[in-house]
Amino acid sequence: MADALVFGPRRREGRDTGTGNLGVNSHLWYAALDTLSFVALQSADPFGGLIVSEWYTPTSAPHERFKLTVMIVDRQLRSDAVQVKVLRQIFDDKTKSWVDSDADSLIGTELENIILTRARALRINNLNR
Repeated sequence: MADALVFGPRRREGRDTGTGNLGVNSHLWYAALDTLSFVALQSADPFGGLIVSEWYTPTSAPHERFKLTVMIVDRQLRSDAVQVKVLRQIFDDKTKSWVDSDADSLIGTELENIILTRARALRINNLNR
């Protein structure tokens, strides 16, 4: 959770524009970090709006792993301002290697919705301060 401490929300004086010192919408940025807190991050660029996770293997599916890429593409809090791409690999016991596989497109959509819901809550919280 060190990322949340470094990039976490800060109270700003005056009207909340949702951008702060970032190149993208701060509410979306913090919401994305919060949403991906269950997985280690490979990189996080708050100015370009790109978050890339390490490979994540769910405990319930040890022969399957996922890599998540979140792109925040706007300075406004809009539903099309966040995009989540999901890469999936399956472990092949014969070759003892990871093989690319199709990921369910609903995973990315669900993560986008979670990020958007969290971003809206952060915005409302900032407006009520």
